[in-house]
Formats: sequence, structure tokens, C-alpha cells
Amino acid sequence: MQIADTTALVTGGASGLGAATAAALAGRGARVVALDLPDACENAPAVDGVEYVPTDVTSEADVRAAVEVAAGDDARPLRIVVNCAGIGPSARILGRKGTHSIELYRKVVEVNLLGTFVVLTVAAEAMAATEPDADGQRGVVVNTASIAAYDGQVGQAAYSSSKGGIVGLTLPAARDLAQHGIRVMTIAPGIVETPMLATVSDEFRAGLAAGVPFPQRLARPEEYAQLALAIVEHDYLNGEVVRMDGALRMAPR
Repeated sequence: MQIADTTALVTGGASGLGAATAAALAGRGARVVALDLPDACENAPAVDGVEYVPTDVTSEADVRAAVEVAAGDDARPLRIVVNCAGIGPSARILGRKGTHSIELYRKVVEVNLLGTFVVLTVAAEAMAATEPDADGQRGVVVNTASIAAYDGQVGQAAYSSSKGGIVGLTLPAARDLAQHGIRVMTIAPGIVETPMLATVSDEFRAGLAAGVPFPQRLARPEEYAQLALAIVEHDYLNGEVVRMDGALRMAPR
């Protein structure tokens, strides 16, 4: 799949994995529409080729409006979607203050899993309406799971459930959309140096890095972006989850 002269839609595009991916796609000649919450968009860095659109990915109306923006350039068709939006609060099923909040569980699943599905579905509809390239391709969707989908730790019941759902979505989505020339892939990152880790101490980050077999460090958002672009360009990758974790297998805690 060609990147230059196409349009890419990236969720969670104002920071972390999404921001790195949006910048990488723009650097390769794509027009990028980056979706994030209003406050995040207001504080996002200005990047040539990246347009920020305030969007709640759990709202179908919001997503349809954003996809309409992304699909509005006939000269640069919407071909690429990268779903990076997500949240990761931690809570035990039975904790000191009582049981896991049902509302918190619902919120995590809504943002991480439902949000991914809404964007995938609405964007796929727009992609399916485009003219295919010479190989019959109309687009590719790259979703973001986590190694927590496989190795969920104490306190990650909601997060692991949501990311496990994304893993389970990958193959049937790829099969559903094959007739439209749309591929679906998922990246499952390990521990990445994102804003979610910015509040913890250097000592704590060093402890996390020490648990990674090799390379013994945290992953960088740019490495996620590099993998996402490689998936976009590799036309025979479809219906699979790729772990990006330095061979890390998470302990119970």
C-alpha cells in the first residue's frame, strides 16, 4: 500500500503512539487527520501535514464527522487508519475499597474496544467507496492491542479485557473486509515510553526496563510508528497480531 498522496486517519493522534505515527505518516507524504479529545487537540504539537479533529471515538456521530473530513480529498483517498486511542486505569476486582467499579470497567471497554470498532467500521465504509489501486487494494486498518491481552497483570482486568477484544476482532474483521480490498492488522506493544509513564520515577521506569529480555529498555513511540508504516506497506500482512515487546512476558505483578 502506497503511503504518499493518500489520506491517513490516526486516533489518539495528539500524543504518544498516535502522535508518533501521525508525524511518521506525514513525513512520508500522507495527508494525516489526527483524532483526539478536544483538550488534547488544543495542546497538540503543530506538525506539517497533520490536521487535528476533536473527536470522541466512542461517539458514532463524532467519528462519522471526522471520517467525512478524512475522506473529503478525492486526490488523496482515505487508505490508512491507525487506531491508537485508549486508556489504561488500574483496579483490582476485589480491592481495599470494595469491588471493581462497573462504570470504570464499562468506560475502559467503551474507549479501547468499542472506540476501535466504531472507527474501523465507519472508516471501512468510506474506504470501500473509493476506487481500488492496481492490486485491488482500498485500504488498511492497524489497531492497537497490548501484551496485556495475553499477560494481564494484577489490576488489569478491564484493560486486558478490552485489549483481548481487539486481538479477537482482528481475524474476523480481516475476513469481513477482504471482499472490499481492506486489510486489518493489530500491533500488541509491550511497555512503551508514553505520557502515561511520565508521572512515574526514573527508578520505576528502570525497573520496568530491566524486565525486558532484549533490548533491555522501554520501547519508543517512534518504533511503534515504524512498525505501523511497515505493516501499511507490506501488502501480504493481514488478519494477524504482531507483538512489539522485546520478548517480554509480563509477570502477575
